[in-house]
Amino acid sequence: MKKVTLLLFLSLPLFAQKKMYTTPYEKGNGNQTATYAETIAFFKLLDKDFESISMLEMDPTDSGMPLHIVIFNPEKVFDFEKIHQNKAVLLLNNGIHPGEPDGIDATMMLYRDLATGIVKVPANTVIVNIPIYNIGGALNRNSYSRANQNGPESYGFRGNSRNYDLNRDFLKSDTKNARSFARIFHKVQPDVFIDNHVSNGADYQYTFTYIATHHQKLGDKLGAYWKDEMLPQILANLKKKKIESVPYVNIHDEKPDGGFEQFMDYPRYSTGYAAMFNVPGSMPETHMLKEYSQRVKVTYEYMLSSIEYIDKNHSRIKQLRQENLQQYKPGLKYTLQWELDKTKVTQLPFLGYEGGYKPSKVSGKPRLYYDRNKPFSKNVTYYQEYKPTLEVIIPEAYVIPQQWWNAIELLKLNNIIMEQLQEDKVLEVESYRIADYKTSKFPYEGHYPHNSTQVAAKTQTVQFRKGDYIISTKQPGVKYLLETLEPQAVDSYFNWNFFDAILQQKEYFSAYVFEDTAAKLLKEDATLKAAFEKKKQEDKGFAEDGDAQLDWIYRNSVYYEKTHMEYPVYRKL
Repeated sequence: MKKVTLLLFLSLPLFAQKKMYTTPYEKGNGNQTATYAETIAFFKLLDKDFESISMLEMDPTDSGMPLHIVIFNPEKVFDFEKIHQNKAVLLLNNGIHPGEPDGIDATMMLYRDLATGIVKVPANTVIVNIPIYNIGGALNRNSYSRANQNGPESYGFRGNSRNYDLNRDFLKSDTKNARSFARIFHKVQPDVFIDNHVSNGADYQYTFTYIATHHQKLGDKLGAYWKDEMLPQILANLKKKKIESVPYVNIHDEKPDGGFEQFMDYPRYSTGYAAMFNVPGSMPETHMLKEYSQRVKVTYEYMLSSIEYIDKNHSRIKQLRQENLQQYKPGLKYTLQWELDKTKVTQLPFLGYEGGYKPSKVSGKPRLYYDRNKPFSKNVTYYQEYKPTLEVIIPEAYVIPQQWWNAIELLKLNNIIMEQLQEDKVLEVESYRIADYKTSKFPYEGHYPHNSTQVAAKTQTVQFRKGDYIISTKQPGVKYLLETLEPQAVDSYFNWNFFDAILQQKEYFSAYVFEDTAAKLLKEDATLKAAFEKKKQEDKGFAEDGDAQLDWIYRNSVYYEKTHMEYPVYRKL
């Protein structure tokens, strides 16, 4: 059926071909976006009529409805193992925030134009598209939730059907959406990733801004290539199309002409997630105040320019991704925490509007405004380099007792290779005790996450059981292991509350009973007695606090439970 339809179609002139597959956006007034049902119906039509397009139903989302992927390959091969033998794969994600629908409409037109040959068909690149990632948010359609945005007339809602912001959920994976995305990501194994968005924040002349995977976090070779060659050439191609671009203006409620820094995309974000698997990614952030039709156009052109670059350089991208793994071998250092390096400054050409302050008509207090009648072009301060503030030595392996199935389940979901012990075994490992941490006072994406985590490390022998997991770091997912299992990493499983049960002490003592036990311990253990006396000499508050003294003896005795604050993931060096 596809072949017959295609032959009939190709006999038509180009304008007629395009008209046959006019998107819902193109049928509207330029300020309307396709609904979820219209989007899926359009891609099903392309799948039915073109042999180069295959639409697959994938796993469910929180909404109860499944994600889809739409694959474009002119060679009509849709087996990714075969595809990766000689082609690169670009993964497009749309509608993660359905109130930012530019990519949804732009990608529908892009697929139509690729299938019909209106644009140059790539020879070395396969394009995969998630039409709408946040299905629940897309179904929650309204015209008011994006109060700062200029169109379209109606759109979806930022939160998903359980009110999660999906662009904060890639690592912790609280939603079915995120878990389904992980399965898609590892099925597709993209070489490049694009996640289409719309900005919030300042006013300026640009329609197109972008968040780029942070090059230092991506890795030395691959990161340098992405920052110095790949992304600049894609943006230069945009400039030839008279589309100016600038990095995402990462400020709110203040003027950008004072300068700003590159956004650090931690693993909770889509491009940060992709970077853990050595995939360079970008988030187009079209400017919220520009007309919808302009925003759709630049999103389309950015994707097209990216495809053109990837197609010419597919072999090099794949080679550098593979070579990048050499940077993450056991015994080498890995950065867990970064800090902006303000000693390294770039002067960034910037097209803005003069801003100022005037009395608010609401409060009478000074309010920020921009004068679009006064555009300017000048250099602004831009900070792009970060410096490591906390590093760790990559171990040979991690060991996780089988009872921590919540972490093990996500590791398996993310293609992490692991082995189970075939018998009980004693291993010498490095262990962490949680020495300190802080917890958010406010809810954030279904959690009260931890931060400022401090650990005390020691080497010890630990008895493990048959069925416990040993996970080698010599695998493609090594960065995912480090970012999730090292408790001090910003988005670690620990900081996302996966191991909170260890933070609660389960057994206690009654003071009137333990008083006699404590006295006996001090009498019989000279080392304990000496440490106790030293503590009293050095800490006056402790010397005056009988309860604190009793608790100290308890915590330094055999009676204190050893699992309290003991991090249950071990490092095999």
